[in-house]
Amino acid sequence: MTSTSRVYLTRLAGLPVYGPLSDRVGKIRDIVVTLRTDATPARVVGLVVEISRGRQSFVPISRMTSVDTHALVLSSGTVSVRRFEQRPQELLVMAQLLDRTVTVKSSGKQALLVDVAMEQNRARDWLLMRVAVRERGASRLAPRRGHIIQLDWHDISGIAVQRDPQGAHALLEEFEEQKAADVAARIRDLPDRRRQEIAEALDDDRLADILEELPEDDQREIIANLDEDRAADVLSEMDPDDAADLLGQMTIVDRDRLLSLMEPDEAQAVEQLLGYSNDTAGGIMTSQPVILPPDTTIAEALAIVRREEFSPALASQVYVARPPSATPTGKFLGVVHIQRLLREPPSELIGSVTDTALEPLRPSATLPEITRYFATYNLVGAPVIDEIGRLLGAVTVDDLLDHLLPKDWREDEDG
Repeated sequence: MTSTSRVYLTRLAGLPVYGPLSDRVGKIRDIVVTLRTDATPARVVGLVVEISRGRQSFVPISRMTSVDTHALVLSSGTVSVRRFEQRPQELLVMAQLLDRTVTVKSSGKQALLVDVAMEQNRARDWLLMRVAVRERGASRLAPRRGHIIQLDWHDISGIAVQRDPQGAHALLEEFEEQKAADVAARIRDLPDRRRQEIAEALDDDRLADILEELPEDDQREIIANLDEDRAADVLSEMDPDDAADLLGQMTIVDRDRLLSLMEPDEAQAVEQLLGYSNDTAGGIMTSQPVILPPDTTIAEALAIVRREEFSPALASQVYVARPPSATPTGKFLGVVHIQRLLREPPSELIGSVTDTALEPLRPSATLPEITRYFATYNLVGAPVIDEIGRLLGAVTVDDLLDHLLPKDWREDEDG
């Protein structure tokens, strides 16, 4: 996300939100944060955006590519139409955080919290690092008198939530800094009720990442206990191949119901994958690798593969195809590895450095065939094309391993 280094959140209220093609999506009504049980700055998790009169939806802060005092821009123009519902550990800045009484630690005086500023840390999380407070006057009849002063988040007290060592809130804080696979291992050992509390409280994209690391039975149980609309939103955030694997385990009625509630683009990608056998290239592949037309510059390609939504395996190479860039694409032309992108001038077009020598996989390729293919050419990703040369998706080495290992490999603590 490109932005100024510090953004005071009262300046965001009412700002328009635009998609990447300058299409207006809505306007900001509030900012959602999660408080900590200690003095650690609160984390900004998303925005409440009014997409139509009276209808508000949640947009993760990670979807923002730029922010200034005039507008915010999304990395994707698609916004969930599901009505925003506040979760237990969340706080709305405008409605619930501002105008709280806090204590200035250095003086011991009480003050009103009138604004908070977010800054991005090295992990690319947005945290509330600065505050603006108005010191209270000496008289109770004039409580708002006093100068506005700016302080660090650590310089005030009175905002942190009460700590319950055994509560879901404490576990959520612990999980914030952990990798999805480690969180998945932890929540598998939790009682069913506590595990579902954690699932209910997690952001859609975070829960999607964790579900992808869980065994199939646990995935089904968590999704089955979510509200249908929420389950559909989480499935939309999952990689299409993982979502297809999960939906493929359900009854046709349940699967079709959830597909109808998912974001249309995501549902279409998943439906395409459901048409292939689970033990073939078509069933393993993701339908959303990095696909670019040949007239893209190397500088543009590098900017795209740097996006955090792409896994290391997907970001390792760009798939070059004629428009349209959504699968199935126009004619597939080849791949460009990231090492090649880093060696060439930024102004060069990727079409001029595309590797056309590697024969793509067919969707009917079996697991043994895919394994030999990866081992022979030392690959981390491979294109899958149809009979007329259109790119259907890509098989990555991490997805291949998931299908080669025993189904219960995640349950083997000694493995």
